[in-house]
Amino acid sequence: MNEEKINILTMPGLSVDMETVGGMRLTASGALGAACGPALKRINERLRDEKPVLVDGDMVIASTWLPPIPGKVFNRLIRAEVSCAMGKYVPETVSIEITRECKCNCEHCTVSEGEGEMTTGQIKAMIDQALDMGAFIITFTEGDPLLRDDIFELVEYVDKDKAIVNIFTPGTEMKTETAARLKDAGLHNLLISIYSTDPAKHDQTRRLEGAYNWAVNAIRMGLDAGLLVTMNTHASPARMHELPGLYELAGELGVHEFSIWESVAKRLGDPVISEENRKVLLDMHNTLNQPGPGPRVFTSSFFEGEMLGCMAGRRWAHVCVDGGVKACPYMPFEFGNALEENGLRAAWKVIRSLEDFKERRNLCMMQDPKFLINLGAIPEDSKSKYSYRGILK
Repeated sequence: MNEEKINILTMPGLSVDMETVGGMRLTASGALGAACGPALKRINERLRDEKPVLVDGDMVIASTWLPPIPGKVFNRLIRAEVSCAMGKYVPETVSIEITRECKCNCEHCTVSEGEGEMTTGQIKAMIDQALDMGAFIITFTEGDPLLRDDIFELVEYVDKDKAIVNIFTPGTEMKTETAARLKDAGLHNLLISIYSTDPAKHDQTRRLEGAYNWAVNAIRMGLDAGLLVTMNTHASPARMHELPGLYELAGELGVHEFSIWESVAKRLGDPVISEENRKVLLDMHNTLNQPGPGPRVFTSSFFEGEMLGCMAGRRWAHVCVDGGVKACPYMPFEFGNALEENGLRAAWKVIRSLEDFKERRNLCMMQDPKFLINLGAIPEDSKSKYSYRGILK
């Protein structure tokens, strides 16, 4: 790096600089500097204490889940965090179910029941809404986005000066040409889940023979195409013992990050991980992210714990395949429909008006016993998402 200090953002009342001597550190000055302070402190701690995913000259990618530093998308992150610090929360991440189609038949899949899916134009309009609201991460998710003929068009459509684009896929449709086209379209991060180092167990989870081999090959093709690749998994009480082996596999494959999300309850009484399990996950985060070989580790236990708190309805909005808006993919409650005029904005306004989403929780809401009580109000015969207004009556 040639400069000791690089200005990465200037806006009325705020200037953010990146100091480069003796490591990388972000500083803020101006009237809004104090409001920006907590966000920069969290980022600086990650830059100081944890290995990044990638360093390329003056550019650093701290995590595959975050935009490059410095950059225009990172500037939007700072603006969003200033807004949050001042009490106006922004849906920083908007995940969108763009298809019901998938060769897998996973029990844990959250894709909405019913028929049909959004048109290309409807999805583009939804992306526009999300970006106008301040989102800087757009994630295309289940079923399998690669089964849509317009997937490359949709990835390309997202303004790369405003947001990074992620895709979740089981990998069954990945080909060398597919990976190359995703790279050309501007995909930031390819996410592929593996649930066991035993191919038969992974296939059993996916309910598809050969799913493990497809996933591994898709990871390799993504890496060969020059994409950032994240190997994803879910931590459940029955699967905690798999995590060390999965991390070792992630290292052997050469992925950029190993991402662990806590499994959540679908119904009141479903098993969730214990505090002891959560301590194991936090220890993995703290230990394996020290400088050294092996991929970086992302854990929702840390990210949605002491770092930011639960993002559902505070920094995250999820759009179902029929346009229904949830606070996150895992929460079975609907707050509006994004296909209506200004529907995403209207649903976000509803979410932000509710007491459950005003208080910071250092625990995923779908792990919080106080919130899980709400699951008991959902009728047994209800579909995969239920009107939140229904439990407030």
